Amino acid sequence: MRAVQFAAYGPPSVVHVTEVPEPHAGPGEIRVAVRASGVAAGEVAIRSGRLRDLVPVAFPFRTGFDAAGVVDEVSDGVTGVRVGDEVFGAAHPARRGANADLAVLTAWAPKPAAWSWEEAGGAAGAAETATRVLDRLAVAAGQTVLVQGAAGATGSVVVQFALARGATVIGTASERNHAFLRSLGVAPTTYGPGLVGRVGALAPAGVDAVVDCAGGALPDLIALAGDPAHVVTIADFTAREHGVHLSHGAPASEAGAADPLAWHGLAVAVGLAEEGRLRVPVAAAFPLDEVVSAHELGETRHAGGKIVLVP
Repeated sequence: MRAVQFAAYGPPSVVHVTEVPEPHAGPGEIRVAVRASGVAAGEVAIRSGRLRDLVPVAFPFRTGFDAAGVVDEVSDGVTGVRVGDEVFGAAHPARRGANADLAVLTAWAPKPAAWSWEEAGGAAGAAETATRVLDRLAVAAGQTVLVQGAAGATGSVVVQFALARGATVIGTASERNHAFLRSLGVAPTTYGPGLVGRVGALAPAGVDAVVDCAGGALPDLIALAGDPAHVVTIADFTAREHGVHLSHGAPASEAGAADPLAWHGLAVAVGLAEEGRLRVPVAAAFPLDEVVSAHELGETRHAGGKIVLVP
């Protein structure tokens, strides 16, 4: 079968499609015929070498964390899912390999009928991340949450999960994305100098929690939250210097041990999608053989949604 991997750090051109043996579902796992799979921003950064000191990898590195497809293999002891079911989910974070014709998933949920394959293929990682960070911050109804990088592939899902908990959400984004954020129910503002004043005008009583999906502004975010403990970042690897928690699901590294993965967020995503309360923005869908172009778009960090690969 075809699968995406790279054997050395470098530009997008080091990523390629190759033939590999078919994987099989192990204990507690299922296998799917992939209809769409995500190109994660974290994997784009890993491939470039920017994270080599923080997230060590073994080459060749198989890419792809989240995917959606049709179940074609179920291991012994797995219940509640059958061959032929349409699901979305994620591969084991240490093995990955979802950017392929066939993928083994360790976490999954039924694909919502309202989602396209492209939306479902990029949803699992963002849903898990949103749940993980909001759980850590104990976000609940009546609170005000600031999301830095609110219009991106992950940030846009974080804000929708926070809104579903009954929180008021302020989101930073480029002005071209403000209409999108308003359509979700988010109060938008811009990045950059003056952030503390702009957010203060939108939330005179202050913010209760901050989720940083963009990086580069931790001092301002701490000032707005009033305490580093009220800030969680998924994007700023200087977090430890500021006393802020960096939440990630990668294997243990200099960035610290991984947080427990919040796979219960997949069921939350299904419920919200069925109620019409969760949109998964898809910036672009590329054929698997055009994975280099997908990584080139990912390098810009301004895709404006999830990048996915399709057969």
